[in-house]
Amino acid sequence: MKPTAKRIILELMSVNPGVDAPAAMLVAAAELLGIEANNVRVTLTRLVADGTLETSGRGLYQLGKTTRALTKQITSWRELEKQVRPWDGSWACVHFAVGTADRVAARRRKRALGLLGFRALDRPSARALAMRPNNLDGGVAALREQLYALGVEETAIVLLATELDAATEQRARRLWAAERLTQGYVQTRERIERWLIAIDELPLRTAAREAFFFGGDVLRKIMFDPRLPEPLVDVAERRALLEAAKRLDTTGRRLWMRLFAVPKGLVNTEHREHARN
Repeated sequence: MKPTAKRIILELMSVNPGVDAPAAMLVAAAELLGIEANNVRVTLTRLVADGTLETSGRGLYQLGKTTRALTKQITSWRELEKQVRPWDGSWACVHFAVGTADRVAARRRKRALGLLGFRALDRPSARALAMRPNNLDGGVAALREQLYALGVEETAIVLLATELDAATEQRARRLWAAERLTQGYVQTRERIERWLIAIDELPLRTAAREAFFFGGDVLRKIMFDPRLPEPLVDVAERRALLEAAKRLDTTGRRLWMRLFAVPKGLVNTEHREHARN
């Protein structure tokens, strides 16, 4: 996907919502990634106007309140595996009694369900039931809170299902391409390991640019991974991928800090899903 000024700005700022981001650094980083300076400045103005960003001083920006719940969810990727618990066979479900014609609400609903690993049991419709294994820390109560915080309308009913009939149980288990997920963990981890070996041979600017885009691709895979339990996927392979992604992230941050001589903790070379919308 071709980078946009909005995507780059939000990706760079999402690593620490409380840290001020200088406009000059955002402009320089965006130019490295192929975005013109004027485009960045215009986009900053628009993002402030719609509440996505806030000004914290002359030429300084922070994420606005409207983006913080989503940012909190996305920046927790390093801890996602700690939120997984053994599966007791029960299912977390979300039922939508009515559809929505509001495009923004529909987009928030789809994104929130995707981030939390839900899949529709039947083809999406005005009356839809989405499900996932109930194997995340905090159970249904925590998922309900997260869904609402991410913008799902509070008319949605979040509930626990414990006694599915055999046919529905089998349909639910097939909602995810589980074998393909496990294969993806292995393939992505191997790509990261090869990249980490090859990166020392690249010029700094090239390496930083590659870290931004490659890191973004990896983060998206992690953030939208449903975190399924055994026996649906190989959990050990998912954990190995996460550890490799942490090494990639650390390397990417070091490259960008060397390139722009910015304070530790400001630069983020990862994709943020809200920056795409």
